[in-house]
Amino acid sequence: MDRALVLIKPDGIERALVGKVITKFEDAGLKITAIKMVKAKKETVEKHYTDDKEWLMSVGTKAKQSAIEKGQKVTETEIEIGMRVRNALVSELTRMPIVAFVLEGNAAADVARKIGGATEPRKADPSSIRGQYASDSYALADIKKRSVRNIVHISENAQIAEKEIKVWFGSSEICSYKRADEDAMYG
Repeated sequence: MDRALVLIKPDGIERALVGKVITKFEDAGLKITAIKMVKAKKETVEKHYTDDKEWLMSVGTKAKQSAIEKGQKVTETEIEIGMRVRNALVSELTRMPIVAFVLEGNAAADVARKIGGATEPRKADPSSIRGQYASDSYALADIKKRSVRNIVHISENAQIAEKEIKVWFGSSEICSYKRADEDAMYG
């Protein structure tokens, strides 16, 4: 069993999608072991979206490649693009409350990301959270100079999840219990 962190972003809160989002994960057999609504502080979000060079390069490289594929001229470096994206994410997650929760289950991060869908909603599977409830695009987000509004953040993998969970939850906030259907799923 591993874990994943999910953040329901302000657009999910504004649209009253908390229950629907949680239901998707629980219906898939993932167990919520911690949950809270918070008005995120800038410092907390900056710990979550670190200014780590590797992360900034990764984000910047993806964004740059996407822009070039669309025939756009790119003058920023990958690091500069990564910092711009990071700043937009920090701004978005601090503009109003979010719901943070920890999921646990077999391949929790992989399963949760599949349920969440592609990070650009217009490319997400229609049955995923982003495909069903969002229609934003990177292009519109760039025009509006904000992050893409895609309802949720979901840990990329189990290792990143453990780091992210520590940003949002203390160990005493994470509960251990057995779901009634765990034996049927994992026994």
